[in-house]
Amino acid sequence: MIDVEDLIALVRLYNPRTNEDLLRRAYDYGRRMHDGQLRHSGEPYFTHPVAVAAILTEMRLDDATIVTALLHDTIEDTKSTYTEVERLFGTEVAELVDGVTKLTNLQLSSTQSKQSENFRKLFFAMSKDLRVILVKLADRLHNMRTIRSMKSEKQAQKARETMEIYAPLAGRMGMQWMREELEDLSFRVLNPEARNSILRRFILLQREAGDVVHKITADIRTELDKVAIEANVYGRAKKPYSVWRKMQEKDLAFSRLSDIYGFRIITRDVADCYRALGVVHQRWRAVPGRFKDYISQPKQNGYRSIHTTVSGRDGKRVEVQIRTQEMHEVAEAGVAAHWSYRDGQRSANPFAVDPAKWIAQLTERFEEGDTDEFLEHVKLEMYSDQVFCFTPKGDVVQLPRGATPLDYAYAIHTRIGNACVSAKVDGIRVPLWTRLRNGQAVEIITAEGQKPQASWIDIVTTGRAKAAIRKSLREEDRGRFVKLGRELARVTFERYGKKSTDKALQTAARAFGLADDEELLARIGSAELTARKVVETLYPELSISQDEVDGARPVLGLAEGQTFTRASCCQPLPGERIVGITYRGKGVVAHAIDCPTLIELDDQPDRWIDLQWHSGRHAAVNTVTLELTISNAAGVLGRICTLIGDRKANISDLHFADKKPDYYRIVIDVDLRDVEHLHNVTMALDAESDVARVVRVRDQKRRP
Repeated sequence: MIDVEDLIALVRLYNPRTNEDLLRRAYDYGRRMHDGQLRHSGEPYFTHPVAVAAILTEMRLDDATIVTALLHDTIEDTKSTYTEVERLFGTEVAELVDGVTKLTNLQLSSTQSKQSENFRKLFFAMSKDLRVILVKLADRLHNMRTIRSMKSEKQAQKARETMEIYAPLAGRMGMQWMREELEDLSFRVLNPEARNSILRRFILLQREAGDVVHKITADIRTELDKVAIEANVYGRAKKPYSVWRKMQEKDLAFSRLSDIYGFRIITRDVADCYRALGVVHQRWRAVPGRFKDYISQPKQNGYRSIHTTVSGRDGKRVEVQIRTQEMHEVAEAGVAAHWSYRDGQRSANPFAVDPAKWIAQLTERFEEGDTDEFLEHVKLEMYSDQVFCFTPKGDVVQLPRGATPLDYAYAIHTRIGNACVSAKVDGIRVPLWTRLRNGQAVEIITAEGQKPQASWIDIVTTGRAKAAIRKSLREEDRGRFVKLGRELARVTFERYGKKSTDKALQTAARAFGLADDEELLARIGSAELTARKVVETLYPELSISQDEVDGARPVLGLAEGQTFTRASCCQPLPGERIVGITYRGKGVVAHAIDCPTLIELDDQPDRWIDLQWHSGRHAAVNTVTLELTISNAAGVLGRICTLIGDRKANISDLHFADKKPDYYRIVIDVDLRDVEHLHNVTMALDAESDVARVVRVRDQKRRP
């Protein structure tokens, strides 16, 4: 346990004018009140309040908050009273201790109705003095650090409560370090196997690649030194829970994760922030769509920083945050920076937000109304990955971020979703593909006879809605799909010298776990299953084009039912890195990783999908535009076309962009297999003596 002199020394480091007598009296009083009490671990109970006070010294908080930490359990767990604390330590400390005591008695993870009322009390306690929450968060952090001494069921309950309430609250207040630690401590309790797996992967990665953090940190310092930018550079691997959450959100294996390392550059002033950004982007390749400038557009809690992701050493993606020291203090302390000491004095940090104004913004809509509605309002403010909308009757519907009115309709009832024709959001009629925002009231308009449309699949985001739409479409089009599937099966079987007999189809249906051959044919007709796959399953010895890629789904990463097209602006080819973007009515459109269009979509991460090309031989159906400058001589154009055709590439379009007496500039659309095929064609064209120039054209005017 930290003794009183060591605690005072911690405070004196940032506040030389601390009231040492007040701290000593509070320490002695707390120790006497808790004398004889033990924690679950068997340690003296007073070790806990002292540890909470030490955590708050890391946040450079004032004497009243430190004293409150030392006394925060006295009124609740000892013979101490509010009157006595007020008499000994003043009204300010007494009210803070009383506020923490009331929060401790709230059962935030209890039943819905009680939880909502308790949340109201919590937020109004915050509005009275935010330091009450700071002490409570530090209290929860120390309890989570020492949770192993509790019974397993109590550990799980506290970990869930921390993950659902306290960690998001810390993040909302700008204390990202505390949010990450609370999440990771909860993760260790709720899913220890997953956490250990992530840690083992980090150890293996370090063995294979060495100390990547140290190497990249040294690289950044070297580049900054070259241009005489004074800055501190720090690097770290991200927390296991942060890595795990990204794996779940993007459905990626650890080996395919990028930017699992983070780096911070702390500069002297704002000008150096932007100079450092230029240095980083000149030295390493910036990842499109992964840049945010929170200096020019700060977050509501005062957070300011530049975020960029680059391809660093050995091609590894790393996130770099750039900010000044004052901005860094706010980034670490969040709203608590208002009380922090700097250079030994309570000096105003120009970037710290006024806690009173911040909490007023957070609670201004919660003064009146139903307690359950209040709870959902609070949660929607804290949880950035969820959307809470209201029915016309005031009920709350919880949806994932990016959800549309169609998702909302299916969340209420499948019948409502199937019959949906339009929607009103906050009383205004909106398109069905509108992305819902927190707190909106949604009304669904239905019509008898309405049925789901195929385009709805690309509009909705929830699995429930997608499944309901697919089921309805299958039922409606079943007859047509069965007929089409039968013909596709007949043609494919005959292509390989077989017959699609009833017995063969029934056998295949059993192999795929389907009810009967009619269901098999319906899935073939609806493109959920290919006839070629059926033949391969029945006759594996045929090895039908094992190395050829299915032209209908040439990429990995698509969800079931999602359609795929290449972006016309950048025309990506197999072999090039790509990212998918969802578009209304167009499914998923693949863009090249360096396509400038991605920068414009930076603020719409819910539309981004991680894609990669299937390995194998792709069909020559991928159009690429080439611009050639050729000699104006007899037979030259014919030789160019023959040369392209000899390399198994098809010219799908050709036009003259410019005609001069001595040369022509022509634009040709060529259908190719992959990037290697493109290289072969362009190399052959470059070798032609009558070709002065050949370039690949990517036209940003052509949008998906």
